[in-house]
Amino acid sequence: MRQKLYFPLLIALMTVEFAGVAQGQFFRNNSILDSLQSFTASTIPPSGDLNPYGVAFVPFGFPAGTNIAAGDVLVANFNNSTNAQGTGTTIVSVTPTGQQALFATSPLIGLSTALGALSRGFVVVGNLPVTYPMGVATPQQGSLQIFNRNGTLVLTLNDANLLDSPWDLTINDQGSQAQVFVSNVLSGTVTRLNLSVGSNQVTVVSKTRIGSGYAHQPNPAAVVVGPTGLAYDPFRDTLYVAATADNKIFAIGDAGNRNNSADLGYVVFADQTHLHGPLGLTLAPNGNLIAANGDAVNPGGTQNELVEFTTQGYLVAQYQMDSGLPGSAFGVASTGSFGSIRIAAVDDNLSTVTVWTIPLGFGF
Repeated sequence: MRQKLYFPLLIALMTVEFAGVAQGQFFRNNSILDSLQSFTASTIPPSGDLNPYGVAFVPFGFPAGTNIAAGDVLVANFNNSTNAQGTGTTIVSVTPTGQQALFATSPLIGLSTALGALSRGFVVVGNLPVTYPMGVATPQQGSLQIFNRNGTLVLTLNDANLLDSPWDLTINDQGSQAQVFVSNVLSGTVTRLNLSVGSNQVTVVSKTRIGSGYAHQPNPAAVVVGPTGLAYDPFRDTLYVAATADNKIFAIGDAGNRNNSADLGYVVFADQTHLHGPLGLTLAPNGNLIAANGDAVNPGGTQNELVEFTTQGYLVAQYQMDSGLPGSAFGVASTGSFGSIRIAAVDDNLSTVTVWTIPLGFGF
């Protein structure tokens, strides 16, 4: 049986099968990723910010800006140059050939995994500022910020109830309209924002809590753990949630249309052998989910892994980012645009991003 692949903006639906490789198997040691065209780039800007969290592809149709264009990868930094958690302020862009540039500097600190781009020319990023009273890392009220394609801040969204601590996000981009799904790590909730998107401004039409009840708690290694990675399937109108502290992947049905909370939703994947505090999450073009294990919850097994599994809860494969200290794997993103499948993942111990490219002719 062949796996169905969804190619946003290019091909609505096609079938594909890797020759000699298990179906859907993007990640396996010494296999697909190790043999593909890839590059690794530093995510450290001139300011010296460290600890990359958010990673996102700039979508097809995005109007080119000063240091950004369609096909680039964006990375948000959580730490400053002294490696103090929750104090980073920079977003860098990385071209498809690996050249890095500073895209924007935020007036707010602690840029999180909540990072995405709107095809009409805007970048959305969340922050979770951390202060250190008596030397104890203490997260504070966060926000969402929207920058234009030239890295200029055009809108800041604050909401103590629905956007208390944006930790990750994913976008359902429909051009002049968009939905942004945001996980809040301090309250264990998920919020949907409906946006109207013009050429020069973004307007919030509505905000709705669509998920709640996810475990959230302080963590000495990660400051705080709670709902993190989000991945949206527009064909099924389903939002997938990587609940780090629960050590499970949940799904919220009718995510783009519901007007109330689904609470936790339902469990998609709860493999205690292969999940170790999942953080970043992406829905790959082959229809499978890929999570980044953060290792702060349920430690053990192989550290720093990306784990691929089906939306029916079957493990497909694993890929180790590096063999160093735990907690390297954080943000992960994928895209099926530009005539290939591309996957990006940050290593927040090394402050790098690696981008793999699977050409459409590769083993198909």
